[in-house]
Amino acid sequence: MTTCFIEPVDVLYLRGNKLFGDPGSYGESQVPPWPSVAAGAIRSMLLARDGGEFDGFVSGEKPHPVLGTAKKPGSFRITDFGLARRVNSRLERIHALPADLVLSESAQGKHLSRIRPHAPQQGIQSSFPLEALPVLAQPERGKPLTGYWLNEKGWQRYLYGKTPAVDDLLATTDLWVNDERVGVGLDPARRRADDGKLFSIQGVAFRDGIGFGAEVEGAELPESDMLRFGGDGRGALLQTIEDKPVTIDFDALCQAGRGRIILTSPGLFDQGWRLPGMDGDGRFELAGVKGRVVAAAVSRAEVVSGWDLARWRPKPARRAAPIGSVYWLEDLQATPEALGKLADHGLWPERGYDEQRRVEGFNRFVFAHY
Repeated sequence: MTTCFIEPVDVLYLRGNKLFGDPGSYGESQVPPWPSVAAGAIRSMLLARDGGEFDGFVSGEKPHPVLGTAKKPGSFRITDFGLARRVNSRLERIHALPADLVLSESAQGKHLSRIRPHAPQQGIQSSFPLEALPVLAQPERGKPLTGYWLNEKGWQRYLYGKTPAVDDLLATTDLWVNDERVGVGLDPARRRADDGKLFSIQGVAFRDGIGFGAEVEGAELPESDMLRFGGDGRGALLQTIEDKPVTIDFDALCQAGRGRIILTSPGLFDQGWRLPGMDGDGRFELAGVKGRVVAAAVSRAEVVSGWDLARWRPKPARRAAPIGSVYWLEDLQATPEALGKLADHGLWPERGYDEQRRVEGFNRFVFAHY
């Protein structure tokens, strides 16, 4: 396992899944981008560094030692990707607020509250498909604040079942600023700007020391190299770096018999939210881990697609549970080894899954205490 820090050296265009380019349209950036953006940039760098032939890689006639081919991936895979910052010689990860953490403001100032599952009282009916409702208990109503992220200290508190402090939050404006540009549609036949085709595109200019952290397994990375990152192939510097990720006590989870699953990358799940190995009643069984999903806090499903450079066509669009989605597990039956195996494999079935999407870093998660 190698951890690297990807630091932009230019404004990035991190395009999401919305079309743009028509007159008057607006191309919004997505931060953090999908992990497939990092996977594609690093794989292209490795293929170019090792002198691999792109045509042979695409056709499968000349597989790369760690990348394999476009149809059959090799040992390379992304196991973690997200916002990060460099602190001295080590990496500090920055996390989006999970779905069960709500930041609000009152006359006393900002405060964080936890959403917890509660079984509805007898006679109360709803369309919620699980047995308990995720409820935010507050003394007074208020709108949640957005534009804040958790630092590593707050993330550790959160994973161990504690509510982070407000001091553990980072504002978006401390991490990056938007840099809007005007684009011009081109006429390929006349090789000039086309009439009436002006559109706006949102770039992202990161603060000094802010970038992305990525964990790569199954490939040896150089100590330093340049990547073509995001739309238009803007420059980003890749450097291997020391990392001490937060670890969870699997023994304590097994003894407690319950825990939470927190998505750290988009989850390509059935119906846009249902975990692999989970039936209609919430019973969960996957890779030797059994339990019962009693509640889930999942924001509106997003659509994940992308561009397949090898086949020169769009990737299939799929509904995905967003980063930070939370699933509460009760009646947890597993050994610490089984929990570690599932965390390493990701939320994928044991067979018959999309190998390319797994290599790209989707369906990654962490266990957390209740």
